[in-house]
Amino acid sequence: MKTVLITGGAGFIGSAVVRHVIASSDWRVVVMDSLTYAGNLASLASVSDNPRFVFEQVDICDEAEVNRAFDQHRPDIVMHLAAESHVDRSIDAAEQFLQTNIMGTFRLLQAARKLMDQGHALRFHHISTDEVYGDLPNDGSLFDETTGYDPSSPYSASKAASDHLVRAWRRTFGVPVVVTNCSNNYGPYHFPEKLIPLTILNALAGKSLPIYGDGQQVRDWLYVEDHARALWLVAQRAEVGQTYNIGGHNERTNLDVVNALCALLDELAPKETPYGEQMVFVRDRPGHDRRYAIDASKIQAELDWTPDETFDTGLRKTVEWFLANSAWTDQVLDGSYRLTRLGHV
Repeated sequence: MKTVLITGGAGFIGSAVVRHVIASSDWRVVVMDSLTYAGNLASLASVSDNPRFVFEQVDICDEAEVNRAFDQHRPDIVMHLAAESHVDRSIDAAEQFLQTNIMGTFRLLQAARKLMDQGHALRFHHISTDEVYGDLPNDGSLFDETTGYDPSSPYSASKAASDHLVRAWRRTFGVPVVVTNCSNNYGPYHFPEKLIPLTILNALAGKSLPIYGDGQQVRDWLYVEDHARALWLVAQRAEVGQTYNIGGHNERTNLDVVNALCALLDELAPKETPYGEQMVFVRDRPGHDRRYAIDASKIQAELDWTPDETFDTGLRKTVEWFLANSAWTDQVLDGSYRLTRLGHV
């Protein structure tokens, strides 16, 4: 039985990948996650009893534990999703982003090298972000795989550094790597610090819905299950050394997103006053990128991947999921999810 090791597998995107791989393949899945605030084992409850699922609570910066897990499980594919990923947090406290995103990636690459030195063949799939490219003018231009790096925040700078490490380890040490850069994800199990889940939960709680600046920042939105499907495809089939941009073909301003969420909530969870009345504009984030947009034509042409969900269908599924899964959101909001260990409290 082949093994894929997924770092950050208890996080939002990582857990979607884990659920997809278990459901769509016969591979053994080893999750490596340190269970920071963004790691939630409740997001893996549907697969936790599967005999092909293994959980390792390991910090990717812990050299000894990373090497031990690699030696024990000897993965055929490593999918590296573990990262500190919230821009606001990186502005307030950058050091943890440098440690996890740069040094953690270094530890994993070195562990992969050690297995290779023992004659074990593997592939290393590094999952990154479109934020490494900086931002775009409102002129219809798109990020492609040759766009130069121009990160704007401590978060995106640390991810850019990790991308460069991965490519350097291929050229210098022969580690067989592939890299993907994705647009903004959304969907079920999304930790409520990002725009879409925060807006949903604040709206339902009667709280204000903060919008940075003028709300005209543009993002390309990708439904997380479409992303998981793309990542597993790349991990198995992409040519070593290749980079793929993964996007949802769904450019929307932040204000458009919040308005769409309010309209869905007015329909699906109506109350006396429209949810839109809770919107407030707040001071813009320092260095806030104005526009991201992905050209995903390469992955479509070479690997025959396109997103299944439009923004409208994906957003409706997301709102419906949050409305139907208050037990998950309640545990996140009160912090009790951090006591959970694979179904035990």
